[in-house]
Amino acid sequence: MQEYDISYLQLLAEKYPSIPAASHEIVRLSSLLQLPKETEHFLSDVHGEYEAFSHVIRNGAGSIRRKIGELFANSLTRQEQQSLATLIYYPEEKSTLLLQDAPDPAEWSRLTLVRLIRLCRVLTSKYRRESVRELLPAPAAPIVEELLEEQEHVANKEAYYRELLDTIVTTGSAQSFIIYLAELIQRLAIARLHVIGDIYDRGPGAHLILDALMKHRHVDIQWGNHDILWMGAAAGSEACIANVVRTCLRYGNMETLENGYGVSLLPLASFAIETYGDDPCAVFIPKVSKDSSFTSQEIRLMAQMQKAIAIIQFKLESQIIKRRPHYQMNDRLLLEKVDFAAGTLSLAGRTYPLLDQHFPTIDPVNPDELTDAEQLVMEKLRLSFTNSKKLQEHVRFLYSQGSIYLIHDGNLLYHGCIAMNEDGSFRSFNVDGQEFSGKAFLDRVDRLARQGYYATDNPEQKQYGMDAMWFLWCAPQSPLFGKEKMATFERYFLADSATHDADSDPHKERRNAYYVLRDREETACKILAEFGLDCRTGHIINGHVPVKVAKGERPVKAKGKLIVIDGGFSRAYQKETGIAGYTLISNSQGWLLAAHQAFESRHKAVAEEQDIDSATEIIESHPVRLRVRHTDQGRQIQQKIDQLQSLLSAYRTGLLKEQR
Repeated sequence: MQEYDISYLQLLAEKYPSIPAASHEIVRLSSLLQLPKETEHFLSDVHGEYEAFSHVIRNGAGSIRRKIGELFANSLTRQEQQSLATLIYYPEEKSTLLLQDAPDPAEWSRLTLVRLIRLCRVLTSKYRRESVRELLPAPAAPIVEELLEEQEHVANKEAYYRELLDTIVTTGSAQSFIIYLAELIQRLAIARLHVIGDIYDRGPGAHLILDALMKHRHVDIQWGNHDILWMGAAAGSEACIANVVRTCLRYGNMETLENGYGVSLLPLASFAIETYGDDPCAVFIPKVSKDSSFTSQEIRLMAQMQKAIAIIQFKLESQIIKRRPHYQMNDRLLLEKVDFAAGTLSLAGRTYPLLDQHFPTIDPVNPDELTDAEQLVMEKLRLSFTNSKKLQEHVRFLYSQGSIYLIHDGNLLYHGCIAMNEDGSFRSFNVDGQEFSGKAFLDRVDRLARQGYYATDNPEQKQYGMDAMWFLWCAPQSPLFGKEKMATFERYFLADSATHDADSDPHKERRNAYYVLRDREETACKILAEFGLDCRTGHIINGHVPVKVAKGERPVKAKGKLIVIDGGFSRAYQKETGIAGYTLISNSQGWLLAAHQAFESRHKAVAEEQDIDSATEIIESHPVRLRVRHTDQGRQIQQKIDQLQSLLSAYRTGLLKEQR
């Protein structure tokens, strides 16, 4: 038994002041170790698709429907099972509809309560009573606990149980209890949620996803490059702000920015109209669907605003590259490579004509210098971002629950990549005169990202950290990006990539060698070893690059050691992937991967009982069922047991005196 310092034992004795108190806690904790490992879900690259994300969370990636099928296979038709599943996913809306159509609302309510209670009991069997109690709705917790614990078929309690149900119905409380139980089932289905990056951009509901995550009891986030961009914007990085605004305008996705966070774009709009009022801004027409509700005037204004903020962005990025020469990104000083008189760009030994040659705010002598009007726009945008209460709340949550990577239960979770050379060695990067690679580099940039937000008492350090957040968004060495460049400038100003040879295509964003090497088992093992993990039992959970299922690509790589779970939650990627997202599931029995089909809408889910079709594949089965003692949580519990055993020994040997 490990020896503990007497001063620590004295502190522990304040909470457990006697032999019975310490002994009872040891009994409680030891029993916890024998419970089955909790069910965990892993999601990645949800990209603002709130409705699809919400449904997958509500239905437990299909697990709730499967559990209903197992429990009620002989008593409910498939249609009745689906109706019950929909009721659990959307209890408030669905219960209202079903009650309206029920011939006998009281009998329907009683029957539904019984079914929900049966399902709850099955799901709570993996949890200790205290954990279940924490999930119960405050106003009705004692009654719900009675319903879950009571044995209705025991003769002495049969009347008591029946009266509980009958009174709930006769007092008009049935719908409330149906909602309580349905939401409890949702919570029980997913004990812990891991989000492997990229909550933001593409879809309109990133702020709603963050609201939902903040309500989840156990959640962690591994930042993606789109997340770090918004975090940098919230910190006050003008380069990050410009990128956020430009991206929103490019895709006509203003919901999160304006309605979610209350960021005012009026100063930018006024500047754009004044500066680019006569400019067609043809290459900046936003990429919106044909059935969008935008008018032609709104689309034209968004194009003008997009051009205005894009030019500002390129200037600000050039300033960072010059301010931080160790980023080694001088090849991205593209404004200096433009011949404004000729309207051409010199790149990699070739000269390209620019598709847009109207630059009224660029001084060819000092191309990266903002005009007074541009600087005023950025000052107002910065104030809007930094003063957005909701944005700051969400970003603080991302910091408190998030990180560049996470080690959990012997597995390694990260969004992008571990930068590697083609020979399989870890690529090094110089920070402050010191070389970093692998785990050390990720640890360093994680710290810098926090510095960029929290170092408010040191402007120099804060700026250094904010610049690092922009670096993480788009730099070749960034573990969140992993490409040699972000070709935003080229996509705007140079002709379509189809006109160029593949080897010299300026639009092409070539990926780091990691994305080829990760298919190999030896690469996965090398990365796991770098983080102190066992290749025999550990896994790498990775996002960022969509799995092209439609072209035959498999998400499971490196002989099962690495799993890519970007399956295309974002509608923009679904043609490429052929599916609409993955959920990786880890439970006591093994690893499962659910591949989801497209989700139409919440309305159809409720009214027409449309669920997401999910094909579930068993990736790995554990030779023995995992218990809590096999997990990180279990190891923490065992450590506490060891501490309490030492405390008992101190009491029994007279080293410490009991306090009765």
